[in-house]
Amino acid sequence: MSQPRPAARPRHETPARLRRVEGRHNSLVKELRSAFTRAELTEAGDCAIEGLRIVEEAIRSGLRLHAVFFSESAETRAERLLPQIGAHVETVVLPDKLFSSAVPSETPQGVAALVRYRQNSLEDVLGRIQTGPVVAVAGLQDPGNLGTILRSAEAFGAAGVLLGEGTVSPFNPKAVRGSAGSIFRMPVIRVKLGEALVLLREREVRLIATSSHKGRSLPEADLARPIVVFIGGEGAGVPRDMLAKVDEIVAIPHASQVESLNAGVAASIVLYEIARQRARNG
Repeated sequence: MSQPRPAARPRHETPARLRRVEGRHNSLVKELRSAFTRAELTEAGDCAIEGLRIVEEAIRSGLRLHAVFFSESAETRAERLLPQIGAHVETVVLPDKLFSSAVPSETPQGVAALVRYRQNSLEDVLGRIQTGPVVAVAGLQDPGNLGTILRSAEAFGAAGVLLGEGTVSPFNPKAVRGSAGSIFRMPVIRVKLGEALVLLREREVRLIATSSHKGRSLPEADLARPIVVFIGGEGAGVPRDMLAKVDEIVAIPHASQVESLNAGVAASIVLYEIARQRARNG
């Protein structure tokens, strides 16, 4: 479930003011470029994000802003954002060419930011497992699919998302964009799935995995109890060693001529069915 939204910034707080930066070796510009290139958190724990809607989602989700960047051609968008940004936040305007060199989009919107990501632990997620399912992602490489899973996880009340070995970074710009802001509110933890599975067994949590064609039909599966859903990567699916350790394999009924469902779509359908069964059982 999403975390409570913070109260709006007090009206008396002084808004941020723009500062012009033109050098590509400026420390903030270098930090932004590096964070996007690595698709990981900075040493300070900041995540690089791009796009007006995503920056607004970060603000709405209560994340602390480190710096906000505007391109010259997008200065009018600064008028929309500045009232939401406190004076303690670095707000800079970059020449269009310099801005484009620092962000990954081919057609940038002219707004980007470094924001402090709210980190959680595996214990945090396990402590919430009574409130909703946990999604465990194994070897997923498509960032768009991961973004979809994060968005659906929040939409259907998941307790958190575990990212196993070989899974794309949740801070990949396409994953962040695909999550539509859920990355800022949904606990996402990188784990070694084998080790996490031992902890889950100790808590007697039900473990299920999805499969394209074999397994119990999804509507017939018992999904109302505390549960972890394993979602595999494109093509290979959930690794065989993981399949051997789960309590049940479930399959989503679909036309036989379709080989398999997109991982993001499959996860969304399973999460919806879990939410439906939990609501039915009270």
